[in-house]
Amino acid sequence: MDNELADTAYEKRLRVAVIGAGGWGYQHARAFSSRDDTKLVAIVGRTLSRTQARAERFKVPWYLDIDEMIEKERPDFVSVCLPAQQNFEPTMKVIRAGISLLAEKPLSYDLAQAEALLSASREKNLFFAINFNQRYSIPCLKARTTIDEGKLGNPIFALWRFGHGWGADTLSHPYLNAIEAQCHGFDMLEHMFGPIAALSAEMTDNGGKKGYGTFALSLSFKNGAVGSFLATLDANDANRNCQYLELSGTRGRILIEDNYRRYSYQETGSETEEVWQAPFFADAERCFGHNLDRHLDDLIPAFLEGKEPPVPADRGLRALRLAMAAIESFEKHTRVCTE
Repeated sequence: MDNELADTAYEKRLRVAVIGAGGWGYQHARAFSSRDDTKLVAIVGRTLSRTQARAERFKVPWYLDIDEMIEKERPDFVSVCLPAQQNFEPTMKVIRAGISLLAEKPLSYDLAQAEALLSASREKNLFFAINFNQRYSIPCLKARTTIDEGKLGNPIFALWRFGHGWGADTLSHPYLNAIEAQCHGFDMLEHMFGPIAALSAEMTDNGGKKGYGTFALSLSFKNGAVGSFLATLDANDANRNCQYLELSGTRGRILIEDNYRRYSYQETGSETEEVWQAPFFADAERCFGHNLDRHLDDLIPAFLEGKEPPVPADRGLRALRLAMAAIESFEKHTRVCTE
């Protein structure tokens, strides 16, 4: 009887299709195929050879047409992992089909398109999540808990720095860094410190990438804290502390180094600090890709229980609004209110 119940539960797993056969499409296929509560049922891609190879690796059907996949596979849930500048029509197809979904970041490069996606999903009453997976590293989870426990005190300042390289010499959009590469930073700062009320921006194309690969922001939070934001695609992600988050309050300070690598908290006035680092054999805890797995640990139960997404897609719209405010500030040489 126990085996029969197990078999029934196995067959009732959430049927998930992944749209996208690129690098992050692989991570989504891996994560959904490895869970006990989900079943990967299809891979949809844009390139025949890559899509076939990905589907064969996970032993599922492949498709080059989203509508055909939906008609034949009838997925319960879809994960969209496409380049953000080409994801509007594919994402809208999933929404119009009435299927709940998870989108990769950024939500869009265009505010009107992002708003249209959210409006259409609300009309269908869909569960629509976005994968701001940096929230789900162990250090970031610990930081959020520390703040919730009141150990940081009144917020004073936040510092976000993220510097890594970009493969191409020409950015596919002049403000790619603000919109795509750094949407994590906008989301993370508001996740930790609340709404950003105003910002001012400086940007440079000195990196030679034919786009504004580096920028700096001065931030003002609604709660009275201030912040600094430094972001570049003109660096090297092999550098130690290529990503760095400092959160300071009246009762203590939090440091997060390279997102998943190290967390520390030091109480104001103390000469010692609490530190977390992944143990030697804890591969998943020090792997950026497994931030997605921890996100799904929250997301799948929320979906099955009819709750709101842990990171709703409107957070993607908010990050895009902040990026557009930074662009406006730079182009008009002015401080921009974002509330």
